[in-house]
Amino acid sequence: MATVTAPVHRTPLIAPNFMRDKIFLGMTPRDYFKSLLTPGHFIAWAILAVGIPVAFQRFTGGLAAVSNLTDANPWGIWIGIDVLCGVALAAGGFTIGTISHIFGLREYNSLVRPAILTGFLGYILVVVGLAFDLGRPWRLPYPMFVSWGTSSVMFEVGWCVALYLGCQFIEFLPPLFEWIGAKRLRTWAVRLTLGATVMAVVLSTLHQSSLGALLLIAPGKLHPLWYSMYLPVFFLISAVSGGIGMIIIESTLAHKFFEKQTGHLSHRDLDRLILGLAKGGALVLYLYFWLKVIGVAHEHQWALLTTGYGQWWLVEVFGFILAPAFLFMFSVRNLKPSWARIAGVWTVIGLVLNRLNVSTIALNWNAAERYVPHWKEIAVTVSIFTLGVLIYEFIVNRMPILLQHPDYAGENH
Repeated sequence: MATVTAPVHRTPLIAPNFMRDKIFLGMTPRDYFKSLLTPGHFIAWAILAVGIPVAFQRFTGGLAAVSNLTDANPWGIWIGIDVLCGVALAAGGFTIGTISHIFGLREYNSLVRPAILTGFLGYILVVVGLAFDLGRPWRLPYPMFVSWGTSSVMFEVGWCVALYLGCQFIEFLPPLFEWIGAKRLRTWAVRLTLGATVMAVVLSTLHQSSLGALLLIAPGKLHPLWYSMYLPVFFLISAVSGGIGMIIIESTLAHKFFEKQTGHLSHRDLDRLILGLAKGGALVLYLYFWLKVIGVAHEHQWALLTTGYGQWWLVEVFGFILAPAFLFMFSVRNLKPSWARIAGVWTVIGLVLNRLNVSTIALNWNAAERYVPHWKEIAVTVSIFTLGVLIYEFIVNRMPILLQHPDYAGENH
């Protein structure tokens, strides 16, 4: 008598309801897209409606079609904001990773994943912004793999940024695997996290300072008040301060706009963490201020402080480095987290101002032809930022970034 074998039912790798449950948040496609009809999304779509055609024009018509960049002024806001600011403001990932995973201050663990996500997206968008600026973007990896220019600063920057992206991707894997339910892969990813964090700190120290070293080869182009042998140190220290400011801003906004995901973290606990970050922000900014003063003293440029550029340098150093440092100290001393939040925003604005100074305003300061950005350059920059916000929102609404997955509650990763 023939034996009838029961059919073997295999669990599919992706559940049939994956799109509905994981992508559309449990809604039908129609209801999901209706949920996107908000004022914020309309503004974002309007920005992209302008930026996408400009991007198409850039890659079909060349740089001259959308920018005011020339051979005399090859650096504009795409380098100053999209690259230099983007790299520095994405430093919150390695900053909070160092605080939590390396220094062992586990109370900041709730801020780690959002900061890592912001840093990861920030570096990806830096590469996107760099592609807009390069005349032949398809040759972006050429110095790393073909010419092998080990004597070039860009060789080191390129490899460090690429490896750092890899480290941040590893740090991002635990919430990704938790989202798709891959428990075994998640276990392996968590084991790699500490090593990836240590490697990320080393790489960040290298490429943040190397971006400042790029300007050391332009002593005749960069104004003497901003040119200094300490530029690599300036870039590293300011990136740490900017990273702290971004963590404060991001955690505040996330607590406001993603209230369902941040309900486990009370306002009081968040305020306490922000005041702790304010202590570090005050220390780093105060150190940065005195290093800037030492830089001017070392180069014997005191006489230039009475010029127009000198007054602008004083505005940057006293108004956007020392002032937020004092505000951080005031907030800690008087237990005022709201002032620490203002100081965080102030710090980020100061970092953006510094990067614009060294890349555009104080660069080619004595040239007859001055650079003024084209409106299409601004449209591209705003569109890249908007794209980053939309991707961040998409991920946070789906993956355990701001909250812990219930299966792993109480763990440190």
